[in-house]
Amino acid sequence: MASVLGLLEAREKRVREEIARLREEVERVQAALGEAEAALQRLVDARVTVTEVLAGPPSVIAEPPGTAVPGSTVPRRETGMAATVLAPDYQRILAVLESEAGREGMRCQQLALALGLEVIPAKVEGLRSKAKRLVERGWALQVRPGVFIASSV
Repeated sequence: MASVLGLLEAREKRVREEIARLREEVERVQAALGEAEAALQRLVDARVTVTEVLAGPPSVIAEPPGTAVPGSTVPRRETGMAATVLAPDYQRILAVLESEAGREGMRCQQLALALGLEVIPAKVEGLRSKAKRLVERGWALQVRPGVFIASSV
């Protein structure tokens, strides 16, 4: 009959091997997740670009600063312009980015949590689209891919 210590050591060895196997699987899944998120971001960017191109009038004349973009509630930011000109959803996003938590930059998942939204792809991608719109119009900055902060104009 095997000793109790021997049985415990054998069980400990099996658990350590299982932990090592699970860590390898986690790394594989995280790499696959990163690739899938990058592919999704490219598709979302392409869809947004195509939608903007198809929605916009064919024009070579640039819009005057401070005017609303057709079909949008986000005007181009001018010096001294208050965030109150933005739609309520955009004001909430900007308020979070201007808060202490947002000063270092926030990913859209963090932004969703801060706004009390479910962290599901539909909500996160909607926020990403709005954050990018704020960047395009001068209200926010994208400091790294997927990381947004409030603009200090």
